Amino acid sequence: MQNDNRILLKQGLLSLAVGASAGIASTVFLFGLDTVTKTREENPLIIWFLPLAGLLIGYVYNRFGGNSHRGSALVIEEILNPRERISPRMTPLVLLSTLLTHLFGGSAGREGTAVQMGAALSDQTANRWKVDSKERKALLLAGAGAGFGSAIGAPWAGVIFGMEMIHIGKLRITAFWQCLVASGMSWFVTHLLGAPHTVYPAPHFFSYSLSGFFSVALASVFFGLLASGFARTTHLVESLFKKKISFAPIRPFVGGCILVALYAWEGSYRYAGLGISVIQESMYQPGAFRDVFFKFVFTVLTLASGFKGGEFIPLVFMGTSLGSAFSQWLPISSNLLGAVGFAAVFGAASNTPLASTLMAIELFGPAIAPYAFLGCFVSYFCSGHSGIYHSQIVRERKWERLKGWFKLPRIKF
Repeated sequence: MQNDNRILLKQGLLSLAVGASAGIASTVFLFGLDTVTKTREENPLIIWFLPLAGLLIGYVYNRFGGNSHRGSALVIEEILNPRERISPRMTPLVLLSTLLTHLFGGSAGREGTAVQMGAALSDQTANRWKVDSKERKALLLAGAGAGFGSAIGAPWAGVIFGMEMIHIGKLRITAFWQCLVASGMSWFVTHLLGAPHTVYPAPHFFSYSLSGFFSVALASVFFGLLASGFARTTHLVESLFKKKISFAPIRPFVGGCILVALYAWEGSYRYAGLGISVIQESMYQPGAFRDVFFKFVFTVLTLASGFKGGEFIPLVFMGTSLGSAFSQWLPISSNLLGAVGFAAVFGAASNTPLASTLMAIELFGPAIAPYAFLGCFVSYFCSGHSGIYHSQIVRERKWERLKGWFKLPRIKF
């Protein structure tokens, strides 16, 4: 018993260190992102230098990145099958590359960067204290979850995200203690340091109704299809870039040239950077399907060509816009369906429906819980097994789990 307490204490102290480092990194990142976003908005012509920024990012990763270029896939691979340490260079490289991507107008997110930084920093902690392989895996999960939760200001979502991101259909419960401590600590640090978290408008007062649940379920089928389409298209375009352009630093340069041409053709520059203002706008009034299409295209080109930043914000941009647009045809308010889409599309694309449900509750209030749960799980089951984290392992196929819940008979063709 005493030995167990010592183990828990050691795990807790290490997790506190992981959470503190992830929280500090997220705070520095969020302040930096706020600065570069304002700079770009005040100087829109800077977007024309996006290809040069891409060339610099590609060169730096190719010259100094080591295994860091594999990003979140490396984190998942090291948890599943440990082979090599995550390079300490990952944190500064992904931080600076993401800031460059956003400064010059790439369409990318931020939480993916925070996940990578949290995991990389946790691996340095594990290496310093020479923990065993099992404990290292738990700390990597804790670091990834702490980075995610601290970047969006949703610590409980961070706890579950760390345990849910590795396997499709299974939670890594053994890492709960480490994820809980690290995510809580990272959230505390970001608030202590005044990190500029985005505030999203909560849905207005609403009642629960059959028509509301039907509307959410129907829209969530399309949320799942959108998530699957985005993941598949991104992986396809990325493979095309690698096939056609063998020299890695040139890929983001070419991608940047295509993006600049498309931005000039589209004309509004509405889809550059994060697009937080469009997300917030979609919460107040019905969105437009064109917003979903253009954000989809610009984000796929940005990430597939080698720019950095992650998929979270673009996915919630598309989910909010799609839900808000669907509300024009369904008996449900635009801000409620937009809020559900916010969580459901990311949950389906990342195969983390439970973490995404908790995220919706933390960001939009507990009243949204039934709708968020329904939306996240319907979209999850409709998205197939292709996700943004292609290193995820399928522990149980989604429809097999669903048939088990409802005891559906096996159908043979």
